[in-house]
Amino acid sequence: MTNGLRLVHTHGERITVTEPATGVELLAYVYRPEAVWEAPKPYIHPLRTLAGDIVTGYRPNDHRWHKGLSLTASHLSGANLWGGNTYVHGQGYLELPERVGSMAHVAFDEVAADGDRAVIAERLTWHPYGGELWAEERRRVEVHDVDPAAGSWALTWTTAVTNRREAPLLFGSPTTAGREMAGYTGLFWRGPRAFRDGLVLGPEGEGPKLMGSQSPWLALRGEHDGTDGHATLVFAHAPENDHAGARGTHPAHWFVRNDPFAAVAPSWAFHDELALAPGATLTRRYRVVVADGAWAREEIAGYLEAHPW
Repeated sequence: MTNGLRLVHTHGERITVTEPATGVELLAYVYRPEAVWEAPKPYIHPLRTLAGDIVTGYRPNDHRWHKGLSLTASHLSGANLWGGNTYVHGQGYLELPERVGSMAHVAFDEVAADGDRAVIAERLTWHPYGGELWAEERRRVEVHDVDPAAGSWALTWTTAVTNRREAPLLFGSPTTAGREMAGYTGLFWRGPRAFRDGLVLGPEGEGPKLMGSQSPWLALRGEHDGTDGHATLVFAHAPENDHAGARGTHPAHWFVRNDPFAAVAPSWAFHDELALAPGATLTRRYRVVVADGAWAREEIAGYLEAHPW
């Protein structure tokens, strides 16, 4: 195991977490404001394997608002806290800047590293274009289980969003707005360009057909440009995320693509809108395992069994 993670805070801009034995910067959590049209919000990029390979994309030419690993809200009570164009049924994606909002950094409650665990605990506010307060969020990003011998480490992202409107907050997606199989919202990962055509794996299936499916975890593995070898990213959601809904008891319907780009999101509103009452809090916990190598289904299942929630 590692002898201790190193955390550096560049105030007003970013926090980095480095594995000291190799000197690899595992992630940068960036919270400085960026372009308004891209729905300013904190994000993680670059995200790296222990071998030092980058496994996130940043502002790709097809979607400038795709930034590494971030929490998004593509359709929120008529607003777009995702960035870019907004899907309108029957008209497609339209440039509607008056719908694009933001998730604003307020303060950090904890920024610390202790042994092989690092914690970033943050408070944020969510706003539509007009700037009104729609929600308050408490977010916790943890780096843990750093294992150079196995070539893997894990990140847990916990979010608690409280509705501060006098009306329900309606979480939706392009699919709830009428576009089939485009239910992206919530925690979203955009992979590097080299991961296009990467292998999508689930507990009982593989490939793009897993779009819209339900399962406790989903993985995407790809082959690097520039260096030899592969990496595997495993996405999982915590058991307490489960709730009874119109389409079963699992809240995550997976949004996943490996063409024309690599992307994964455990969507909280793939097929159906999720309504959050005034004053109520939506809490979700997710894990991302970042591994060197081309892990098979059995290796993924074994890792998750050995590292329970």
